[in-house]
Amino acid sequence: MSASRTAVVPGGMSGLGAAAAARLADDGVRVVTLDIADGADLHVDVTDPEAVAEAARQAGPVDILINSAGVVGPNAPLWEIPVDGWERTLAVNLNGTFHTCRAFVPGMRERGWGRIVNIASMAGKDGNPNMSPYSASKAAVIALTKSLGKELATSGVLANAIAPAVIETPMNASTSPAALAHMTSLIPMRRVGRAEEVAELIAWLASDKVSFSTGAVYDISGGRATY
Repeated sequence: MSASRTAVVPGGMSGLGAAAAARLADDGVRVVTLDIADGADLHVDVTDPEAVAEAARQAGPVDILINSAGVVGPNAPLWEIPVDGWERTLAVNLNGTFHTCRAFVPGMRERGWGRIVNIASMAGKDGNPNMSPYSASKAAVIALTKSLGKELATSGVLANAIAPAVIETPMNASTSPAALAHMTSLIPMRRVGRAEEVAELIAWLASDKVSFSTGAVYDISGGRATY
């Protein structure tokens, strides 16, 4: 991969975002992290479209976008989900992905090359019980990616999504033990995934090695996926 390429990683200070940022840096990619956490290259709340647009101006030309900013949201039956918890989960996971794609895609189109990797989830395919906001938001990210991939198909910009099963990350520290146990029980490999395993898939999707895939969803689930 060209060392002159730049990747922007929303949510790049922890979990899958941090693992992806480190893996891309190993390939010689310049990485710019966007996060609300301390230490980010650009302090940005992805739910704020104006802040995201300003970050795009500050970052300069960007070739790769890894959308990893996300929250688990409330763990409860749908009828017990607080409205603000529902709205916050979709604001970060879905609207944040929309805002960053909207801000960074035009520059990629102008330059005729780009790679977008949106981090969805197996929950977006299967629907995890007591996690309706998270499941719904990730299903929407999958559909968004399919639409975007078709829109960009002849532009040189590829947009794909990944659908991990449960991965050992700080984000899952807030997930209830019962929910984690249920999700892990569905994985035939009988273990959760590691962030560095997911980062390898992300790095491949962000590279020149992918040339005939867009609008696709790549499972990384330890065998959980059945379709």
